[in-house]
Parts: sequence; C-alpha cells; structure tokens
Amino acid sequence: MTTRKIPTIMGTQHPDNANAPFWDSSQQPFISAYRETSEAFENFSELNVDEYMWDWEGKHADAAVIDRLFSSEYDYFKEHQIGRDKFLTFRFPNIWEEKGYNLMQAMTAFLSSEDFAHDLGFTRPLFEAILPMAQRADQILKMQLLFEKLANFKTAEFTRSDKNTPYIEMIPLFEDFDTQLHAPEILKEYLTLHEEHFGFRPKYLRVFLAGSDSALTAGFMSSITGNKLAIARLHEFAEQENIEIYPISGTGSAIFRGGLSPRRIDRYVKEFPGVRTATVQSAFRYDFPLEEVQSAIAKLKAELPVAKPLKISIEDQNVLAEVAEISAKYYSNTLDNLVPSMQPIFKAFPKRRDRRQHVGVLGYSRSVDGIELPRAINFTGAFYSVGVPPEFIGFGRALKQLNADHLGVFVRHYPSMKQDFRELARYVNMDALQILKTQSPAWAEVEEDILILQDIFGFELQPLTREEKQHAEIALQVVQIKDGAPIAVTALINRMAQLRHFLG
Repeated sequence: MTTRKIPTIMGTQHPDNANAPFWDSSQQPFISAYRETSEAFENFSELNVDEYMWDWEGKHADAAVIDRLFSSEYDYFKEHQIGRDKFLTFRFPNIWEEKGYNLMQAMTAFLSSEDFAHDLGFTRPLFEAILPMAQRADQILKMQLLFEKLANFKTAEFTRSDKNTPYIEMIPLFEDFDTQLHAPEILKEYLTLHEEHFGFRPKYLRVFLAGSDSALTAGFMSSITGNKLAIARLHEFAEQENIEIYPISGTGSAIFRGGLSPRRIDRYVKEFPGVRTATVQSAFRYDFPLEEVQSAIAKLKAELPVAKPLKISIEDQNVLAEVAEISAKYYSNTLDNLVPSMQPIFKAFPKRRDRRQHVGVLGYSRSVDGIELPRAINFTGAFYSVGVPPEFIGFGRALKQLNADHLGVFVRHYPSMKQDFRELARYVNMDALQILKTQSPAWAEVEEDILILQDIFGFELQPLTREEKQHAEIALQVVQIKDGAPIAVTALINRMAQLRHFLG
C-alpha cells in the first residue's frame, strides 16, 4: 500500500448547482472566482471533503490560493495540512488544446507554495496535478519534464537556499470512450517512459475518468459502458503490472452525467465499484440540506475504499464495446438534427461561475454540422428543461437493436437500469414533446426511444411528487415560449433546476 492518504472525496468547481452555496451570506447561486478560495476552505472544514480541485482549464484561477488559505485559516491548516491530510489538486490547462501561459503560472504556484509552506514548517502542499483531455503517454510525461526544468531553473537562479522538489505526480484525465477503453495501454507506455527518464516506476497511479463529456459526445449508453469498462480494465492492469491504481470518477448529479447525488449513494457504489475517489460537484454539495450532504459524504468515505472492484470478462468487455458503438450511432444521428431547435434554450442558460468557454474533448466548443454544442452541464439541463431527459436519446432504439447475447451482457452490467429509467420517466413531458416534434422530425426518434423503454420497463410517463408536477408544467411553458424571450426562459430554467436539485 502507498503510504500517502488517498482522497475519497474530491470537491470540484463544476457549475451545476441550482441553489446558492450554504456558506454564502448573499445567497446567490453564482460563485465568482474571487470567492473560490473561501469556498475551498468551507468544503474542507464543513463538508469534510479530502480534496479540492483547483481548475486552470479554460479559466483564470487564483495563483495565490495556498498563500491565502494559509494566511486566512492558519490554525485550521496547521492541524489539517494540505498535502498530507487535505489535498488541493490543480487541473492544469492542456497545452495541446489551449495556450501555455496559464500552465507556467500554475506550475510557478506549486513552487512558491512549497517555499511558503517550508517557512511555516508545513509539508509540501502541492505535488500532483490533473492533465485534462489526456490522449497519449508522452503528454503525461511532458508535464513532468516541463515542471522539472522550471523547478531546477528557479532553484538555480532565484532561490538557491530554498531548493524546490523538481518532481510532480500526474493524474491523466481520460475524457472520451476510446482513451478510457485504452487507458491501460496508454499507462503501460507511460510507465516505460517514466522509468527511462526518472530511473524508477511510480508506486501508484491515480487515473481520472470523465463522465460528462463522454455522455455529451456519444450518449448515455456509451458513456456508462465506457466508464465501467475503464474501471474494470484499470484494476486488471494494476494486477498485471503490480502497481496500485486509484480511479477517480468525474460524475454529476444528473444520471446522464453519472448520477452521483446524496440520494443515490447506494446506486453509485453498486454501479461503479472500484472507483476510489468520487467527485462531488456543486449540485451535490449545494442543492440538498447540509446535514444530508455531510452524511452522504461520510457514507461514501466508508464504502468506496473497500468496495470490491468491478470485474468484467474479456468476452463481456468485447460485447460491451460493441454495445457502446451501436448506441453512439443512434445518439449522434438523432442529436445532429435536434441541436438547431435547442439553440434558444442553450443560449438562455444561466451562468454559475467565471469561465472562459469550456475546453473538453470538444476543443473550445464542439461543432455539429457547423452548429456549436454547449458544455455538458448546459446541454443536460437544457434537455431536462424541455421535458426530455437526454438519457433517452438513442437509448431505447439501441436497446431494442441488441441481440439476445448483447442484451444479456449489458443488462447484467447495468443493474440499476430499470430503476434509473423509472425515475427519469417522471421528468418526461409528452405534451411538450408533441410541440417539439413540429419543430424537427428528429424529436419523433426520441419519442420512439421513450416509448420503447416504457414498453420494456412498464413505467408511467408522468410526475409523481408535487415538485415533479411543477417541473412538468414549467417544461411545457418553456417549449411554448417563442424566440425573443430569453430572460423569461432563464428564470424558468432556474426554477426547474431547483425542483430537480441540479442545474444540469
């Protein structure tokens, strides 16, 4: 076992919250970059998260975060040291996708925070970083080489008496189906490159699997299948290579984005055993009563580290890869034709954070036949806002298309499927869907998906609770509002988000 503490809970800055944070006296759901430092502290101290992601990808982050935390909350961090008990993990910008000056600023923050911690008698606070959109082994090593050069340069030229550690650990973030499926091959090559350069193999690896962008680009069936295959294959790889691997799963509260909410802890542990670090995004932390969030985090901390990892036979792995491919075709063919009619909803979506345009597997924005798609949170919330949860798109027709063998394997490896779609059915508004069908014939394909799943699982397409009934009524209003009333639509989107406990 590695001697360091492996974080079980990672708080992130994903802007998917409907409500204001519990710590915000102004009770505004928008969180400015200036307040993210105090947010990190509140997450450590009130929610007892182990780790907090500090995001430099596609945004401006505060480089002085460690100085501010140590200065403003010295007593807390003397007891709960960053880098030993609590962890602040930078998500670096990907220099193959965006400009590199942000990266140098982020790496310099590693070095100056080590100096400051040393003066206070604290442990080195920052020592690992996430590489988003990782595609190849050489990219992961390249980050370490750049850091090594910068650290050695600073030590030689600026602070000879304060020697900086010239090594950082990298966490590759695999975002699409192919890189998740082939994560073991990428990591095997990385271990070879690492040993060639540094002369040793890492004792362990943390590997980040995205849940949102894979759903956005290939659909829900492909995404959940890809995540499961990656978790199982990473644990297989760990045994083969005799190295410890700790998968991190990037999941939002919406089922489309992974389905991790305080009310679905049992489902999450059942569907993704072998995940060692769960991301609790803004909706998880701010859209439920504080006590419920605290107890959900405590439950995850107790169960995730000891859950026996997912095992999937080679035969089943091959079948699931085929299932993902079949479903992705249905999803993308339909989506291409839905996007134009969704543009007014995408444009009316409320903001929750200071961000430049998102950089995902999508570059700065993914273009479908010349039409841009929004980031995954806005995309997910927009479909819920018209009464059509995006989980349905392509899923029904793909499931119907599977032969008996494929169907048997898929059903066995997705035990919560019936329960998930029974819950999702309560957010479907068939009246709204009839109006949408007049805007594009592609909506009839989604209706077919919904009806196939209704036939298979025998659910009612109607809301049950008062909140769900209000949600359905507002969805109908949203589709009836013609272009030119984005402010009204934004207000309705905000209200629906509160009713379902997540923005997107």
